[in-house]
Amino acid sequence: MIKIDRFLSILLLITFFSANAYGAGLSLPGGLSRIANLEPGGKTEGKILVRNDSAEPQTVKAYQTDYLFYADGRNLYGKPGTDARSNASWVTFFPQRLEVLPKEVGVINYVVQVPADSKSSGTFWSILMVEPVSKESPEVSDKPGKINVGISTVVRYAVQIITNLGDPGERKLKFLDKQLTKSDKDLILQVDLENTGQGSLTPTVWAELFDEKGSSIGRFEGGRVRIFPTCSARFKVNLSDAPKGKYSALVVADNGDDNVFGARYQLEIP
Repeated sequence: MIKIDRFLSILLLITFFSANAYGAGLSLPGGLSRIANLEPGGKTEGKILVRNDSAEPQTVKAYQTDYLFYADGRNLYGKPGTDARSNASWVTFFPQRLEVLPKEVGVINYVVQVPADSKSSGTFWSILMVEPVSKESPEVSDKPGKINVGISTVVRYAVQIITNLGDPGERKLKFLDKQLTKSDKDLILQVDLENTGQGSLTPTVWAELFDEKGSSIGRFEGGRVRIFPTCSARFKVNLSDAPKGKYSALVVADNGDDNVFGARYQLEIP
């Protein structure tokens, strides 16, 4: 009988709730990146605005992570300060938690302070994550003994805090791999690029195809993505409008300044 009573007591503490999406109605009007060009000992301050367009108050928390990403689709949110180019230790922010009332805007303040004795150069970055806290979460529950069981979807926002420190030196971009893939509708040239330098790059990628006579049949766009040092990204160039045939493809990654990179591939479009 004692075992049954304990079992029933545990059941009474468990609340099942249906699946919900937390963070609906929240937005960050200032965008998802903050960039500052600093020297050793330099300092910058800023704000992250959190807008609540919903009809209910929403509690949000802020916390730091490192961030690495790769062309194969991996996104790594590591412990802050563990990556060699993390600036997490330079960043302070407040508050770590705030309640945003309906139709109002909350503010998270941050400060980036570069150590005066820093001998590093190039781009350093980390993430300031802004995440809504559900009402059922133990973090906001007024019933600490209560156990919530269920499925919820949380929409969180990763704000990149980016510091360009001193002279980044030579910018370097490596062409890793290319692949021609075909789906039911599109023919895509995938090109993987890795930033092997010290400074961030934001290249616009495009490909120009030349037929066997050397005549250009057109330029095809592949998009624009920021790539941090040691990271890589996959660009997709849609070649669906190209006629069948054999081509020499000049693939260009243009950073919008003096840093322009290229590679030439031989392609056959079926």
